[in-house]
Amino acid sequence: MYEGKLVRLREYRKGDIERAKEFLNDFEVRKNLQPTIPYPFTLEDEEKWYSGISAIKDTYTFALETLEDRYIGGCGINSIDWKNSKVVIGIFIGDKEYWSKGYGSDAINILVKFIFDEMNINKIALNVYSFNERAIKCYEKCGFKREGVLREELFRQGRYHDEILMSILKSEVK
Repeated sequence: MYEGKLVRLREYRKGDIERAKEFLNDFEVRKNLQPTIPYPFTLEDEEKWYSGISAIKDTYTFALETLEDRYIGGCGINSIDWKNSKVVIGIFIGDKEYWSKGYGSDAINILVKFIFDEMNINKIALNVYSFNERAIKCYEKCGFKREGVLREELFRQGRYHDEILMSILKSEVK
C-alpha cells in the first residue's frame, strides 16, 4: 500500500468489482479511457478482468481509495519496456465527487514515486485525449510535458479528436 496526502494505492479486491463496473459504464468516465466503442461492461467482464490481473505480464494495477477507505478509481502501469527503461501509465477516477479536488494528482505523484524509486525506470509516458482538459492540467501539475500529438486519432461523439503524448523523466522530478 502506498499513501499520499489524499489517496492510497492498494491492491484490487473482489469487493471493488461492482463499483468499478458502475464507474466504467458511466459514459462521462469511459469516454476518457479507451479508444474503443464505449459499449457497456458486464459484471462478468469485470470479474474476468479481476481474475486475470496477476497474470498480465509487466503490468501493475492499483485500486485508488481515499484515506477514509472509499474506493474511487484505479491507476497503474499498462506496459513496461525494461530495455529502454520506460513505462506507460494510466489512471481514472470514477467517483465524480472526487474530480477536480487534487485526488488525481496525488495518485499520479504516488505512482511516479513508486516507479522511479522502486522500479528504477527512467521515463514515464501516458496518452490523453485533447478534450480531457482536466486530466491534461493534472498531468502538467505533476510535471509531465507534452511530447507530441497524434492528430485526429480518436473518433468520439461524431468528431475526430487528437491524442496527446506526455512524459516525465526521472531527472525532472524534484
